[in-house]
Amino acid sequence: MRSLIVLICLIPLTGCGLGTGADMGIAAGATVLSVATIHRTIPDAIISMVTGRDCSVVRLDNGKSYCRPKPPLPPPLPYCTQTLGQATCWADPSKLPDHAPEVAEGPYNLSPAQIANHDRGWP
Repeated sequence: MRSLIVLICLIPLTGCGLGTGADMGIAAGATVLSVATIHRTIPDAIISMVTGRDCSVVRLDNGKSYCRPKPPLPPPLPYCTQTLGQATCWADPSKLPDHAPEVAEGPYNLSPAQIANHDRGWP
């Protein structure tokens, strides 16, 4: 993140005291360096920071969308009960007639930290 801020701060200085055409070379070099290090061009990094999404021209080059889509939340875990010799799993435990004990105890929902990690933006 620090190197990105340094690159953004150095962009206005690319033309100071240099001959004609040198500013394009420095801009091209900065773009190549940013693609090699953070896999985005400098405008992609700015757009990603503003929108909070992971956007990159490299994704377009790979045949994907410009911005990475937000992944869906995982489906809820089935409720599995022990029957004679095997486990039977239920998608909706409210339809069980007698709420038998579950085979394995575990979390049914995502924790607040997992939801925050899912909803965080770029970077």
